[in-house]
Amino acid sequence: MKKIAIYSSHAFEEPYLDDANKNSYQLIYISEPLSSNNVSLCSGCAGIAIFTSDEVSADILSRLKIEGIQFIVTRSTGYDHIDIKKATALGITVANVPGYSPNAIAEHAVALILALSRHLIRSNENVNRYDFSINELIGFNLDGKTVGIVGTGKIGEVVCKILNGFGCQLVAFDIKENKGLVEKYGLKYVTMEALCHLSDIITLHAPLNESTQYLVNKTSIQNMKDGVMLINTSRGKLINTADVLEALDNGKISCLGTDVYEKEKGIFFNDYSKKGIDDQVLKSLINNKNVLLTSHHAFLTKEALKNIADTTMFNISCFTNHSENPNQLT
Repeated sequence: MKKIAIYSSHAFEEPYLDDANKNSYQLIYISEPLSSNNVSLCSGCAGIAIFTSDEVSADILSRLKIEGIQFIVTRSTGYDHIDIKKATALGITVANVPGYSPNAIAEHAVALILALSRHLIRSNENVNRYDFSINELIGFNLDGKTVGIVGTGKIGEVVCKILNGFGCQLVAFDIKENKGLVEKYGLKYVTMEALCHLSDIITLHAPLNESTQYLVNKTSIQNMKDGVMLINTSRGKLINTADVLEALDNGKISCLGTDVYEKEKGIFFNDYSKKGIDDQVLKSLINNKNVLLTSHHAFLTKEALKNIADTTMFNISCFTNHSENPNQLT
């Protein structure tokens, strides 16, 4: 039976992976992220399965090649944590899990919008102190508001569907336009600059690459409406956190809802409740009353976990059986 090393494994996903595996492979669960210190743990394995917390650099890939690793499957849609060019050069094939559950992430983004627009967290905190006053809890309706959607792939498409139901006016920025969204929901594609000018709420659903890194920065923020709401359930590095914190302080951005953070690796998915954290920028986000930060769990639904596990095992099966794989990246 071939062995597969599962790096950055979590208790919440292991039952789903075991069920999808159907005893086809020997799965070796390694809770720590892949690093130069533990790359040897995959010795004797045909391939490895990784997560977004694993940084698969050129050096790590070279080490994996020495260990005899033939393929890598990432349990995520994004693959910016993998040096794809180096993997291709080494002959290591890579596959991802495209569109495993756009509903899960889209619904989380809208949940952040609703929680912020109606001050749900602050209201709950007040009630827990037996403070039932509502003077500082004035929110706003979503109906009639203009929402800018950056990235109209599978997740952005679901966001359009949901927000159309609230009566929002929808504008979007993407290098590839989806004519179906224009026809169904009256979505209007505009430039990024125009989106910033028009939007009461901006929600990010773009992949992370050279052109999108720090898409939200001091310049783009200056183009935004005063008091804009910013939502990010994509990748932390789409936002320059320091610039956003400054904009929160001066009121240019009224509130931020984010499931990701640009320096989250090594922190998110771990319990630091006893020893605390040293990241002062992250502390600033957490302590800001106008920030709603969740711990990168927008994807975490039963349906999504099943889809991720099923597709991961499908990718492994394709590689080990040398069959065509539509999810292959290299």
